[in-house]
Amino acid sequence: MNDFIVYPALFWYDIPDEVAVTFPDLPGCTGQCRKDCDVYAYAQETLGFYLADAEVETLPEPSRIQDIPHEEDTATVPVRIYLPAYREEMDSKSEKRTVTLPRWLNRAALREKINFSETLRDALMSKLGIYRKVSARRYN
Repeated sequence: MNDFIVYPALFWYDIPDEVAVTFPDLPGCTGQCRKDCDVYAYAQETLGFYLADAEVETLPEPSRIQDIPHEEDTATVPVRIYLPAYREEMDSKSEKRTVTLPRWLNRAALREKINFSETLRDALMSKLGIYRKVSARRYN
């Protein structure tokens, strides 16, 4: 699979104060943002997270821009993304877990100001034999 993906999007400008974004080749890959937002960046994010979360081996072939029917208040735009960046972000998102500890252990850890999430993550990685550094990078 190519790391750079391009799919045509329809930008719908017929909604007051908002722009809707749809990807005709990808059912369910849609969104809306305010007209004053960066619509192209919003479309990239919508496409990137949709594809990163897709549990399919092969993606549908993108349609050609000129083959997509559109109406008066729409624009057909090719949206290009670098898919590994979205997959990396999806994989690094945190998931909340509830753990049960003996009261004495909880109190001792709180007294020492131990970060429970970091400690649990490090312990799980050690137990699983995963010895790579986890990045704390944030995406804007």
